[in-house]
Amino acid sequence: METTTGTGLDFSGVRVDFRLPDGYPPDALAEAEHAVANHRLAGREDATHLPLVTIDPPGSRDLDQALLVEALPDGFRLNYAIADVGSFVVPGGALDTEARRRGQTIYLPDGNVPLHPRVLSEGAASLLPGQTCPAALWTIDIDSAGEPVEVRVRRAVVRSVAQFDYDGVQASVDAGEPHPSVAALPALGRLRREHAVRRGAMELQLPEQAVASDGNGGWRLMLRPRNDVDAWNAQMSLLTGMCAAKLMIEAGIGVLRTLPEPDEGAIEWLRRSARSLGIPWPRTSSVAEMLSQLDPGNPESMALYMDATRLLRGAGYTSFDGALPELTTHAGLGAAYAHVTAPLRRLVDRFGAEICLAVSSGEDVPDWVRASLPELPGLMGGSDTLASRVDKACLDQTEAWVLADQVGGEFDAVVLRAESANAEVFLPETAVIARCVGENLPEGGRIRVRLLDADTVKRKVSFERV
Repeated sequence: METTTGTGLDFSGVRVDFRLPDGYPPDALAEAEHAVANHRLAGREDATHLPLVTIDPPGSRDLDQALLVEALPDGFRLNYAIADVGSFVVPGGALDTEARRRGQTIYLPDGNVPLHPRVLSEGAASLLPGQTCPAALWTIDIDSAGEPVEVRVRRAVVRSVAQFDYDGVQASVDAGEPHPSVAALPALGRLRREHAVRRGAMELQLPEQAVASDGNGGWRLMLRPRNDVDAWNAQMSLLTGMCAAKLMIEAGIGVLRTLPEPDEGAIEWLRRSARSLGIPWPRTSSVAEMLSQLDPGNPESMALYMDATRLLRGAGYTSFDGALPELTTHAGLGAAYAHVTAPLRRLVDRFGAEICLAVSSGEDVPDWVRASLPELPGLMGGSDTLASRVDKACLDQTEAWVLADQVGGEFDAVVLRAESANAEVFLPETAVIARCVGENLPEGGRIRVRLLDADTVKRKVSFERV
């Protein structure tokens, strides 16, 4: 479901409130332009013969990944090219300094605030179709059980043959006519999703809100669709990140994305929540197994997904050089994991890529990478927080715009999470997720709510149970 706001609205207020930069500093931009003009591809493996393709949202220009999935007699081979933005960045230079300050690309409905200048992120460093690009090329052989058995990564020259979006690839798969480069993606994607459940990964299929232009100067609030291709493609990125983490741990140097295991008390609390919602959960089934069997369309399932978010609190970044840290795994993924697949959009991936390239080739990790490891967790943690707050502010702003002329109106809602006389509710009709007050707010229950206020200045909406 979706709703459209009025025209003439933008998110400049969000940009001001969060002090987001407008444009790129001249010295850093000049450095990027110089790097593009003088970039050389000599000395790299020529992999332009590989028919790699990209799968991204429609209209994307900052293309980090291109893939080729092949079926083998005893498993699969994933060729996964990752944009080598590091080959354009001078360590310690103006561009490096500004990228560290930003941490990641911040996405707003009316345009992003890029980590790197667009001449790189949407130009020379992006894996655009038909463009010869530098890349960190991963080749991962996977056995019939879904386990990686051989991994290597090296600097290469690649050329994507096509740019696809999720819906387009899904339609071709459904029609039985997928592009040859992704014909084996469904089989490998399903295998890796099964593997994820076995290792204890927790997938929460909650409604995901999105804001998009309506083409008339206004905005529409909608639920972001996630089809099978989206999930399978994500598994390729996760697989690569897990292989990267293994390389780092074996070498004793790296930066991991970590999350501690939930304690037994938290799991028992979730079991009580499942019982109250009428969701069966055998003692022999893990959290991951139980969650994987839920129907995301059921309100009870949505409520339990929301409750399960409590098990995923405390994620962070852990860097090390020498002795391994006490925590090396990510409980939500059921494995050790490192960010390496989105260097155009996320700072830490550039450093992770350099570590893996060095380790895989038997070379020393560059000193500038080693020197940066202690500060990366703080830089990424701060940028993650900012990105999350900006995203929420944009959603809150759009919800207020969408509902501004409907104060006093009544809506059907699903209670996602309830605490005393307050609850978080989901309105399928308007794709809104907001707070609601009232008595007897049953988690997973369908209720009728009334809109009390939609403040477009404070970006707040509030409901009460009818």
